[in-house]
Amino acid sequence: MDERQYYTESPTTKPAQLNCTWCRTVDTYEIRWMVRKKKDKLPGGGDERDRAKFAKAQSYMVLLDTHAQCKNMRCRKRFEISGIKTMAFI
Repeated sequence: MDERQYYTESPTTKPAQLNCTWCRTVDTYEIRWMVRKKKDKLPGGGDERDRAKFAKAQSYMVLLDTHAQCKNMRCRKRFEISGIKTMAFI
């Protein structure tokens, strides 16, 4: 059984304070995340191994964005998002 069947996925955005690596201005950016919530019960067709995997599974979020565009009108350069974990347990 595929592990993706244990979760329901939904996209969401969360604010994060980032600073541009080019102009050093700090601003709040909306960062995109994929929220994977564990289902209440195991989908049909699972064996003992699948039940053990499902029991250990947890809900978590995965970061989708890797870059952001600076909001400073003079800069407007793209910079890499750093300082934020790429995965977070809920």
